[in-house]
Amino acid sequence: MPVGDAELVARVLAGDDRRAFAELVRRHQSAVRGLLRRLTAGDAALADDLAQETFLRAWRSLASWRGEARLSSWLYRIAYNGWASQVRRAPEPEPPEPAPPRPAADGAIDRHDLGRALATLREEERTALALAYGRDVTHEEAAAILDWPLGTLKTHLLRGREKLRRILAAGLEGPP
Repeated sequence: MPVGDAELVARVLAGDDRRAFAELVRRHQSAVRGLLRRLTAGDAALADDLAQETFLRAWRSLASWRGEARLSSWLYRIAYNGWASQVRRAPEPEPPEPAPPRPAADGAIDRHDLGRALATLREEERTALALAYGRDVTHEEAAAILDWPLGTLKTHLLRGREKLRRILAAGLEGPP
């Protein structure tokens, strides 16, 4: 039977078990990096740096995880805080003009088109969408991770979805 996150955390805290922490990293690094790539509008190098920083911070403060939320939610909060600190240090560049998505033969949107469309959203909209739809968290968990009221999260989700829908629809209706 697989060992749960809580037991691995207990092993790390009880005996400085680096193998247990490595297993936690292995389990959660892809999700943390994926979230950060969405938050950084596809800047893979920055996302990877922030993910590494996330796990370093998690190692140092693992005792503060109380187990009330899933470990993944706690890690997402650390990742989001690290990204927000990065944004405060360096002003966000103007979002690029959306390149119209290329229509696929079957009318599907490819991930590059979606990535470009996401990059045009306001930071709050992109963040809300990345957490609520890109990770396995509920709206309530996403609001808690972001330290936003639930209504604020839902507002940013609604606005972000509408903007994405307009951008992507315009690309599908345009010339091939």
